Amino acid sequence: MKIIQLFDLDFTAAAEYLKSFTYPWEALAGIKDEIIRLGKTLDKNEYDEPSENVWIHKSAKIAPTAYLGAPCIIGAGTEVRHCAFIRGSALIGKCCVVGNSTELKNVILFDGVQVPHYNYVGDSILGHKSHMGAGSITSNVKSDKTPVEVKGTCVIPTGLKKFGAMLGDYVEIGCNSVLNPGTVIGKNTTVYPLSCVRGAVPSDSIYKSGGKIVAKEKRD
Repeated sequence: MKIIQLFDLDFTAAAEYLKSFTYPWEALAGIKDEIIRLGKTLDKNEYDEPSENVWIHKSAKIAPTAYLGAPCIIGAGTEVRHCAFIRGSALIGKCCVVGNSTELKNVILFDGVQVPHYNYVGDSILGHKSHMGAGSITSNVKSDKTPVEVKGTCVIPTGLKKFGAMLGDYVEIGCNSVLNPGTVIGKNTTVYPLSCVRGAVPSDSIYKSGGKIVAKEKRD
């Protein structure tokens, strides 16, 4: 569940920021300030700033109907499609896809992340080349509004009332799945469609119907 276990930090502009924490959810509170700090260091020859604290790489493709709330950074080669709603505090890496009617809020998307169809991602960090299938969402607030805990082999209090999910590199989330508050999914893990996921899921696993978890078979 630690940052060094979930992510390859070579694939995010937030690498130095994330290195200052042990667990990824510790970084959630400062994402807004980090984006503003990073934005002011960007090369003006490479990034446009169409409104205050909104930075868009000149090679990014932004649909005219997309909403870009401040602060946000959109990296090189990223595509933001029609009716995407970036509420703010979104650090979006290189070569990402933010799809139609997808909503982002207080997130870090590593390079190559795809949230391409009807996704909600809030108070979350998605690792390199992770992918959320159509209709899959993060649920970032518990129904009783109490602070979120991460439950694995032990229970870790986070002190956060808003905490969606942490997806390691190359995680695949099946269509119409719900990632409950405090979900942490290890690298290279696949979640079946229509899953309701909570707690910590090991790397190199398959999360099946009914919450059954099996190890992926190793290939030569």
